[in-house]
Amino acid sequence: MLSPHEFATLMLVKSSPDQIDMGREELDTLLEQQLVALESLATGARFAHVTDEGESLLQAMTRKR
Repeated sequence: MLSPHEFATLMLVKSSPDQIDMGREELDTLLEQQLVALESLATGARFAHVTDEGESLLQAMTRKR
């Protein structure tokens, strides 16, 4: 189960990946749970993106009942 901060970080990676602080502690948890992955850009910068598993979780958590 994700904490509220981890869930908020997952939403932030989805909506504004360029705004994410790569040093966020919550990002480590999301990486460990394979909800987020990192890619290295040609410039040497790292880019976070939501994985298929992370996308599924976001869809399930935001589904209206």
